[in-house]
This record gives sequence, C-alpha cells and structure tokens, in this order.
Amino acid sequence: MNKPLLAVILGLLIGWAACRSNSRQNQNTMEKVVADTVGQNDFTDWHSQSNAKEMHPEHLSLDILVNFDKHQISGSATWTIRPDKGTQYAVFDTRQMKIDSVLYADGSVAPFEMGKVDSILGSALKITLRPGTRQLTIYYKTGAGATALQWLTPAQTFGKKSPFLYTQSESIYARTWVPCPDGPGYRFTYDAKVTVPRGLLALMSAENPLEADSSGVYHFKMTEKIPAYLLALAVGDIGFKKVDQRTGIYAEPAILDRAGHELDGMGKMVNTAESLYGPYRWGRYDVLVLPSGFPMGGMENPRLTFCTPTILAGDKSLVNLVAHELAHSWSGNLVTNATWDDFWLNEGFTVYFERRITEAEYGKDYVAMLWTLGAKDLEADVNRIGRDSRDTWLKEDLKGRDPDIGFTDIPYEKGSAFLLLVEQTVGRGKWDAFLNKYFKEHAFQSMTTERFLNYLNKNLLNGHDDWKKAIDINAWIYAPGIPANMPHVQNPRFVKVDSTVKAFLKHTPAKDLPTKGWSTYEWLHFLGELPADLAYDQMRALDETFKFTQTGNSEIADVWFLHALQSRYTPAYPAMKQFLYVTGREKFLEPLYREMTRTPEGRKMASEIYKIARPNYHPLAQKDIDHILGQ
Repeated sequence: MNKPLLAVILGLLIGWAACRSNSRQNQNTMEKVVADTVGQNDFTDWHSQSNAKEMHPEHLSLDILVNFDKHQISGSATWTIRPDKGTQYAVFDTRQMKIDSVLYADGSVAPFEMGKVDSILGSALKITLRPGTRQLTIYYKTGAGATALQWLTPAQTFGKKSPFLYTQSESIYARTWVPCPDGPGYRFTYDAKVTVPRGLLALMSAENPLEADSSGVYHFKMTEKIPAYLLALAVGDIGFKKVDQRTGIYAEPAILDRAGHELDGMGKMVNTAESLYGPYRWGRYDVLVLPSGFPMGGMENPRLTFCTPTILAGDKSLVNLVAHELAHSWSGNLVTNATWDDFWLNEGFTVYFERRITEAEYGKDYVAMLWTLGAKDLEADVNRIGRDSRDTWLKEDLKGRDPDIGFTDIPYEKGSAFLLLVEQTVGRGKWDAFLNKYFKEHAFQSMTTERFLNYLNKNLLNGHDDWKKAIDINAWIYAPGIPANMPHVQNPRFVKVDSTVKAFLKHTPAKDLPTKGWSTYEWLHFLGELPADLAYDQMRALDETFKFTQTGNSEIADVWFLHALQSRYTPAYPAMKQFLYVTGREKFLEPLYREMTRTPEGRKMASEIYKIARPNYHPLAQKDIDHILGQ
C-alpha cells in the first residue's frame, strides 16, 4: 500500500473516531468511504445503462431538425469514443425515441439492438464495435411525449405569434432527445447543427448567436466537457438585450424590456461571484427567460441559464434565483456530482454560494432571512418525509428509483447548512481558501461524496480533532433528520416581523402594522408565521390593506393563495385560478393542488383548473400533478 493512500485512510479513520457513532450502519458507511475513494471511476451510476467507463465518450456532433408540426426532433448524433481494449459494445441511454440506423465512420452499417424497456431508465442502445472503432453515427427520431421537450403553441407564449420549444434534461431526460451516456459523471464536448423554421432563433448550452438567421440553420459548439443533463436547446421568437461585454438576456420580444430591467445587475453579480471563488470558466453568462410553463425556477445550462418568468416581479426582488443558477457555474457545472446519490454536492454547495453572493451584494441582515427561510423549508421537508427516513441523509440511496425523488430540500438546505457549519467552525478565511482550491483542482471533473470528504479531511480538517468533533460529519452525511448542531444565523429583521405577526393576531388593525420597507422575504416570513385557519375577516383585512390577491410577486402570491384555500377566502380564488393557468413552476403548483385535494369541493376545483392548465405545463409538472390528483 503506497504512502499517499495510507495517509488518506489514516486521516479518514482519525476523522471517524472523532465523530460520534450513531449506529452500526453509520460505522459501515464510514468504512465504505475508505473503499470508494480511489480514482475518478469510483462510482456506480444506477440511473444510466451506458458503459461509458469502458467506451469513453469524448465528443458529440449533433445534426438535427426541429419539426413543430410533428412535435419531433430528428437527425443524427455522431459520437467520438475511445473504447478500452477488448470492449465489444458501446451502450447508450435512450428513452421515448426511435433508432433508425447506426453507421461506422466509413459509412457501413453497425449492428445494434435495443434493450428491454425500463419504466425509469428507458431502453439501452447496444452497438457492436469493430476493432479500432472511434466513431458511431446514430440516426434517430424523438418519440411522442418525450419528457425533456416542451412544445408550446403560439397561444402559450407571451408574443402569441410563434411556437416555442425548450428542453429540460435534468435529471435523466437528455436521453429522450439525444442518445447519450446520460449520467452526471460522464462528460464530453459537443457541437451541433440545428435546423428550425425560418424566422425563429435557436439557442443551446453553448456559444450562441445574438439574432435570428434567415436560413433557419444554426451552428453551436461547447468546447468544455459537460455531462448530458446540461445539454439544452430552445427555439422560438427570441430577442437579445446586452447587459455588459459578457452577460446578456434572451427573451421573447414581448417581455424583453421587462426582463432587461429586472436583470440589469447580472454583470455585477458575475464579478461578485468571481471575487469569492475564482474565475468564471465558461466565457459568456447569459440568461434565457422562458415562457410561463417552465417547471423549474431556473436551470443552470452552461453559458445559458434557463429561468422562469415568475422572477419578473418588477422590483428586482426575486433575482436571487439568478445568483443560484450563476453559482452553479462553479458547483455543479464545473465540479459535478458523480451520481444522483451525490446530488447535495451540486445543490448544497450552490445554495451556500448563492447566499454568499447575496450577502456580498445586500449585506448580512438580508441574507440571514434566506438562511432562516431555508431552515424552515428543511424542517418542513424532514417532517413530511419522516425524521428517521433514509431519504433525509445527504448521501442519498436512489438505486431502482426515479432520481427526481431526491430533489427535495434535503440536498439543498441540509447540504448548505452543513457547509455553513464548516465555515463557522474553521473560520471564513480558511473555508474560502479551501473552496477556491477545491474548485480549481477539480474543474471539469465529477465528484463523489466520499472523495469530497477525503479531500475535506486532507486539506482542511486533518490535525484538528476539535473541528471534526464540532462538525460531526457522520450526523450530517450518513444519518437522518436534522443534526443537533444545526448552525444558527442571527436574524434581526425577522425578530421585527415576528412581533408584527403577534400584534396582528392580538387584533392590531392591518393598516397599523409596521411593514414599511419590507422585502419579499419579510413578507414571506410574515405570511408563513400566520396560522392556517385565519378567520375570513382577518384575511379580508390583510387583503384590503396589502393587496395580496393582486400582487405581481409570484412568491408572495403562492403563499397567499395557500392561505386563501386554508381559510376559504373565496375572493382570492379567481386570481389563484389565473395564476395556475399561466404558471408552470412546480414549486408553486404542488402546494396549491395538494391543498385543494383536502376537501371534495377543493378536489373538484383542482380538476377543473387542471383540465384547462395542463397543456401549459411541462411533462415533468404534468407527471407530478397527475399523481397528486390521482390521474
């Protein structure tokens, strides 16, 4: 056994001994850390059927046609591979698509077969390799209902004139529009030729044009290696507005000026992020504001963040979402979770980094509100899932299950709280130096939980048994619930909000409450602290004073409509219905539909709303709401 490896193992054992032992299960987990941390291929991806570790995909060349009439993408995917000696097959992930043929580089036909269809993973495409095979061209068509693709009619866009298409590849949906090794631990470069109807602009997670080409033919390239879930495409009537030399905004012309006003601080935000954790490594940073059916808040596609129009509140109060997606340019895109079991390495780091950006721009009192709201979200999700549930570990166990099950507040809020605890324990200066080194040394690589913990021990915690004991890694990574040493952030602004809530509940008139100058987050905390069974007169008084039913702030509207349902405040129902008709963001949809299903009359209303709204929702949102309504 060589000395470097021995040092790693000894460091881990010392760290383990300093942590309390919650159970034999946790002890076994720490032993697994030792066994699973040697080399870049130290992981098993349960959600990919590809043999990427043996055939080594290096580059993807796409040549595709976007057909709005058929709701279909068709064309070819040419893969450059570097198979290990003796590798007989190249296996790619596919789902909901038809493979027409496969050719070798000389144009001859390559034999292939399709594996058995798995309800989660799709069907493996197994291609026979000849000695020396370095290139394969796969001709294919996407199938009806391909999960990644949202086809919108003109009526479902802001401009009402042209159709629109966008993709959502995370978590394992790239395989529904490109045959690929669809796992976060497999990285490759790509280029693409995309043909679309004339007059429409095509954009990808790559180097992008600034205006439409009259030919309808676009060429793209991404020179940095990315995993398949970061493949992205959007096509529509899209304009561009410059922010500065390396940042800008894409959106439909009907909302471009509005988006430009809301996001004009993006350039400064990129500079702030760089000052914290090193150079932005992707060239440009642009944002595409999508039509209202987009199911996510944002998606961190390299060079081109996709984001929801629900952040366009008119007062820049919700642009913190862009800070989150920008932070992914380091945590997630630059250093990527190797599997979906390691998802907290993407999202926990990104929430932490997002809040550091926000603190640098708005101050500690402001970001303290985000930490408090995040802790409340974590508490609620842990209670919902079960405080002793295996699904509340940071290191997830998603084998045999849809990886989207793991997209809860656990990786986001428990993960970021763990990193905040490390910062508070070792000091911000040492922690920032560690993170800068971590991002630099692992750029464009994948990372497992075990390898990260080894790196943390070796480069920061080693020799500091007091730090290890204070942090208690086992309790955070390999144990359920919320650890006893959950970090605390002082929050003076919410102290004032709490006193305002008490005053209102003791019958201080709404018009006399001291709310002047409140931010979105103070309002969210205020509404969140109100009891679910507010009297009708109390709801009416709040609405008459603060105009919640008419608010243009989607975050506040969603919480207000939830209260309206709980209190049977029917004057808010028409506005809530309109909100659900046009808003596709799952974060807003799920709590409202769930609340409606609690009563027979609510369930009836939910079904009536959903019948109208469903075509505007992305397939991922449709799947979730179908489940809630039992459809």
